[in-house]
Amino acid sequence: MNQKPDLAALNAFVLVATRGSFRQAADELGVSPSTLSHMLRALEEKMAVRLLHRTTRSVSPTEAGAQLLGQLRPVLQGLEDALSSVEQYRQQPAGTLRINASESAVRQLLQRVVPEFLRRYPAISLDLVTEGRLIDIVSEKFDAGVRLLDDVPQDMVAVPFGGELRFIAVASPDYLQRCGTPTTPDDLLRHQCIRFRLPSGKRYRWEFSRHGIERHIDVQGMLMLDHLELMAETAAAGQAIAWLPDSVARPWLENGSLLMLLEEWSPPSPGLALYYPGHRHVPAALRAFIDVVKSFAVNADQAGSPAGGK
Repeated sequence: MNQKPDLAALNAFVLVATRGSFRQAADELGVSPSTLSHMLRALEEKMAVRLLHRTTRSVSPTEAGAQLLGQLRPVLQGLEDALSSVEQYRQQPAGTLRINASESAVRQLLQRVVPEFLRRYPAISLDLVTEGRLIDIVSEKFDAGVRLLDDVPQDMVAVPFGGELRFIAVASPDYLQRCGTPTTPDDLLRHQCIRFRLPSGKRYRWEFSRHGIERHIDVQGMLMLDHLELMAETAAAGQAIAWLPDSVARPWLENGSLLMLLEEWSPPSPGLALYYPGHRHVPAALRAFIDVVKSFAVNADQAGSPAGGK
């Protein structure tokens, strides 16, 4: 090997090998797929070894490529952490912050956290990516994620915010007049319910609790959806009963197009949390976002306490 490969080419190789797609990697790097392909061929020529298997449908590392990938990942991560460690000396944090979250979580962030964050830190670009499935934020190159606290991986640092979350069963007055009002969770088995499909494809069971008694109901219904707002609209149209976060159902509850059912069976549970890897240096941009999230979390706690605090 006469010439050492440059850092940009090595980083491009890691991204292509990780994503398994030239097009996806090119989009993230902001270059064309042909430019990226040429860069990787030049890297292979410099190293005098084939690093990638290429077909018309996929790309994957060769044995040599897999070995290089395994050794490069911690090196590049260490370099990224080293560069991030000096960001604290900047007068103002800058750069791009990538956060993965569910659609409903992004909606909540956009209401208060994001406007305040952008006001405080105009030099930071915020990239919010909505994702239904729970992903590995480290391997997917995200700085942080937002999910329900109960869903946060145990090896992550979690910052709860937004208060507790309450799932409730709702239906329209018209539906209840036609089909009757369920008084226990088991009554739902005799009703048309909108089933919720998880990103994995599995159906989600409705979970109820009262005085220590728990009921998990696999509801029946001819309609299955994977979008909370669509579920609310469908229930408000009188077609079936839906099970939704109270924050999503609130506009329809306030205008009377939906009514809450089984209220005593629907206690609150832990809400959303921002989470991030705890085993490495926290970049300045992420630390700034964490500070804003915590400020709203404290305000929410004080507003919910009669004494003004916990």
